[in-house]
Amino acid sequence: MKPIALGSDHAGYALKARLIDHLKSRGFETVDYGCGDVPRAEYPEYSEKVARAIQRGDSRLGVLVCGTGYGISLAANRMRGIRAVPCSEPYTAMLSRQHNDTNILCLGARVIGPEFAVMILNAWLDAEFQGGRHSERLALIDRIEP
Repeated sequence: MKPIALGSDHAGYALKARLIDHLKSRGFETVDYGCGDVPRAEYPEYSEKVARAIQRGDSRLGVLVCGTGYGISLAANRMRGIRAVPCSEPYTAMLSRQHNDTNILCLGARVIGPEFAVMILNAWLDAEFQGGRHSERLALIDRIEP
């Protein structure tokens, strides 16, 4: 199994560290693309690093964390083949994998607590893409890309 790629800005650093510990406790290998414990970091840089790891095939899945989960998802979704979803509850996380085959989960450290973030992450990881009509919809989305 390929490692899960993780990245965050300064606002998401502590939650990212908690999620790395949780992933390792579940037996996942992880690669941390930054940032470290710094006063300020720009989330687009870490979105790109994680998304590039997925594009290269170094990782199949990624997790990004910023203050809300939205800025970091917008940056990641600019890249071809990336389907990043910001989630603030487990049901959407699960459906995003089942119906949209999302490959990056984005979380907001300022809007959800660490234990709830772990629940969201577990729901996302434990779900699998269902294919079928959902594959047809993803093909329609891919046609929109430049």
